Amino acid sequence: MSNSKPAEAPAPWCGRDFKPRVYAKHPPIICYDKPEASIVSKDEYDDKRYQALTGELIQTLVVPKREARTWTMQTGDLCRITVHEGSQVGDVNFWNLENTQERFYSGKTRQLHGAHLKTYDRLWSCLPYLRPMATFVFDTLAGYGIDEDGGALHDVIGTRCDDYTYKLITGKDRVGSCHSSLVKAVVEERGLTEQDVHDVWNIFMCTGFTKETQQYFCKPSPAIKGDFIEFVADMNLLVALSACPQGDVSIPVGAEVPDEKCHPLKVEVFRKK
Repeated sequence: MSNSKPAEAPAPWCGRDFKPRVYAKHPPIICYDKPEASIVSKDEYDDKRYQALTGELIQTLVVPKREARTWTMQTGDLCRITVHEGSQVGDVNFWNLENTQERFYSGKTRQLHGAHLKTYDRLWSCLPYLRPMATFVFDTLAGYGIDEDGGALHDVIGTRCDDYTYKLITGKDRVGSCHSSLVKAVVEERGLTEQDVHDVWNIFMCTGFTKETQQYFCKPSPAIKGDFIEFVADMNLLVALSACPQGDVSIPVGAEVPDEKCHPLKVEVFRKK
């Protein structure tokens, strides 16, 4: 008697008679119903905005191009970030001022609101806290909407440009990214560490995913001098902003970005009297 095992039948996808699998079609299902805390009263936040803007301007700072800066806010303060000289995008981090372990959670913000934030959407903190940190209340670029390629502004898709990924793409070492700028700012100005820097809110940035390959894409920012966004603090905040060294993001990561493509961003903080 032979001890040899019988030949195994080839896997069905290896043979010549393979038939393409037919998948059932289903309509998309919104995974996360909006909780009550994610839906704000527009009248309430319009009033918060009015009270702050008619109060006192308590701080003004300019974030130099290719650099980052930090500032603090009290609950109810309003922050305006303005495209100060020319088209420019920015990367924003948020922390609870009294507990920096509570920080912005871009992924959950994306699930509760969308890949790109619109006015009256909120910015949420990480687990186990999961509560609103700030509410987006005004945008001079709100009319851009979603373009023909699926591009939109102010994404929370997640990351910031960094020197580690730059080296993966180019094979070259570099220090000059939103990540390194944010690290420098929080270390020098607030005594934090690189590990405190986290995924960001990409303001003024036009992004999406290609229809064919679902790859992340950028377009040159439509923001021009004078455009601005505003948000109201829902807790006492530490905020950091990088004026991205990619400028208006018209040049892909890995390619040289001319200095004239980069511009500063202006920050103003208003407080109710």
